[in-house]
Amino acid sequence: MAIALAAVMLPISVTGPGVALADMSGALHASAASTQWVLNAYNVAFTAFMLAAGSAADLFGRRRLFLSGTAVFGLASLVAGTAPTILLVDLARFVQGMGAAAVLTSGSALLAHTFSGAARARAFGIFGASIGFGLAMGPFVSGLLVGVASWHAVFLVNVVLGAVVLVLARPLPESKNPGARRIDLPGVLTFTLALMLLALGFVEGPSQGWGGIVTLGSFAGAALFLALFVVVELRVAEPMFDLSLLRRPTFVAIIWQPVSIVFAFAALLVYLPPYFQGAGGAGSTMSGAMLLPLTLPVFVLPLFTPALVRLLSVRMLLAVGPAVLAVALLLMTFTDPVSSRTGLYAALLLAGVGIGLAFGVMDNAAVSVVPAERSGMASGMFNTLRVAGETIGVACVGGLLLTSTRQQLSAGDGAMADDVVQGRLGSVRESGGQDLVDRAVQGLQHGWGVVYVVLACVALAGAIAIFTMVRDRDLDQSSAAQEG
Repeated sequence: MAIALAAVMLPISVTGPGVALADMSGALHASAASTQWVLNAYNVAFTAFMLAAGSAADLFGRRRLFLSGTAVFGLASLVAGTAPTILLVDLARFVQGMGAAAVLTSGSALLAHTFSGAARARAFGIFGASIGFGLAMGPFVSGLLVGVASWHAVFLVNVVLGAVVLVLARPLPESKNPGARRIDLPGVLTFTLALMLLALGFVEGPSQGWGGIVTLGSFAGAALFLALFVVVELRVAEPMFDLSLLRRPTFVAIIWQPVSIVFAFAALLVYLPPYFQGAGGAGSTMSGAMLLPLTLPVFVLPLFTPALVRLLSVRMLLAVGPAVLAVALLLMTFTDPVSSRTGLYAALLLAGVGIGLAFGVMDNAAVSVVPAERSGMASGMFNTLRVAGETIGVACVGGLLLTSTRQQLSAGDGAMADDVVQGRLGSVRESGGQDLVDRAVQGLQHGWGVVYVVLACVALAGAIAIFTMVRDRDLDQSSAAQEG
């Protein structure tokens, strides 16, 4: 119960703030770039410390890390919910992401160590459904909280949830890897810097220019630290990212598969609410409700994982999911939140079905194709790439959306593009009236058309990778467990 509730709590922190961005940026007088770091700071820390958290769980104990991470997560949520400046919100979100990494990695490792066979399949089915529920209800609940209270409540609700998780988690059994001896600090440092610089490049690209010194320097620095990370992992005795596991093609495909899913999913959850609020004229509560066709299948379908596996197999579920998502994204290029809202809902529902098909089997498949004693590291590697997909997806789509919208508008309309992307059409209307608003919305719709196509290409690439790299015999044990 504690791990399932935590699996609900963490995705709410990814998707919930997206609904509150418009109110938050206005209340704190924040720019588009600084507001985007409310999302990126959490995602970068969540991703960067995932591998370290996996190693720490194996070394110090999975239950201990789960409790510590939950406490850090709750305290950081309290700071973010009461912060008077956008800078303090960003810093608190970074710490919150560190706590989230510890909670997710240790929680899934606890499940893998505690259960086996059919029981493990059921446990991970509930785990996947819990994540789906958090993703599904995050925008809707956050919209309600913003409408009833304010943007502060989006963060403060996690303080309450964290306290409940701490109470429920005390009876959990402790487990660790007796062969683990230390944490790979050089690996943590190089990986964190690489990811932060990569996100910085995508965030600053629209304002600094994609060919500017800051942008190119950030991307070059990210490539350098990523190369150093690989060198470190090849040389240290106990790497946090065991590159020998990458000799298993099935494991490689499985840990990369969530990138093709969450790259699009996280970006849609974050940036569609401001789109609905601005171009669609929806309120904060309604903008969250409009995402339910996308998010509800992600909650419901993992509950039927055993039946779906008997029908399609684990490999097919992993591959069909991103393929269906790619089709849905291409259909969304023909929709908008005003004149074709029904078509938009249908495309969002199809996208949710594609994502939900894969969510129920991803976690179990990742830990089932490695030895049980490496479950902590395998979970860390899998969840690192899952959250890395979210981090890079949110940063990349934010930059791409701003750039595409600005290109469609006249020169010198950068500030207007910032406002329309964040859903602040009131500022645009005050500047030039309804004609200017109409032009800004047309620019934004063009930007979303570009985003949909790019995300569809990423999803399709993931589907092709699963079809060509995954070996059915490597998934026999996982599939048998699911069927049981």
